[in-house]
Amino acid sequence: MELHDVMRTTFAAREFTDDPLPDDVLWRILDDARFAPSGGNRQGAHIVVVRDAETKRRLSRLGEATVRRYIAQIAAGEKPWNPLYPTSVPQNVIDGTEVPDSFVVPIRTAPVVLVVTVDLAVVAATDQDLDRVGLVSGASVYPLVWNILLGARQEGFGGTITSMAVPQEAEARELLGLPETHALAAVVPIGRPVRQLTKLRRQPLAEFVTRERFDGPPLTP
Repeated sequence: MELHDVMRTTFAAREFTDDPLPDDVLWRILDDARFAPSGGNRQGAHIVVVRDAETKRRLSRLGEATVRRYIAQIAAGEKPWNPLYPTSVPQNVIDGTEVPDSFVVPIRTAPVVLVVTVDLAVVAATDQDLDRVGLVSGASVYPLVWNILLGARQEGFGGTITSMAVPQEAEARELLGLPETHALAAVVPIGRPVRQLTKLRRQPLAEFVTRERFDGPPLTP
């Protein structure tokens, strides 16, 4: 496939067939993905390849509390887990919110789940002293995660980046033996999609690309 086709058709796949993801194909995906950039080329990411059904089930359970709040906030008209606007949804409402299958089933049914961590001892979090949620250290791991999804698309597979288990990092650390310095960055189920989307909905460039200033004129062809 042409690169622009891969970029335009790599979607968040959450429904998978029963087809296996052979180790040799997974190797090719990861062998290409490893060339993603990282801060200072320190390459602090680690990937745990999970195939065991019970481990996948436990990983999916880790994110359920996070999903409950996510769904409850959406139902209340809030932006879920937003750092600027704390939730006003009562805890008892959150606790009683049902977890949709779309958040847990992919992790249980995908032939492979990749658990991606990053060693905080090697990242350069240049925004750590700002009075806001840190973002910069993600540059040391998420290009790798996206390369994995692009590589999966090239091979006829797909997946999605999930982060619902992140608040339960301590439990994930115990489940998978993660070192204390490693932060949980993503849980990525990968399999062969039930269907392959070829047209994705995204904002036009004029909506978010401007010249010279944030309030400058939109970039046009």
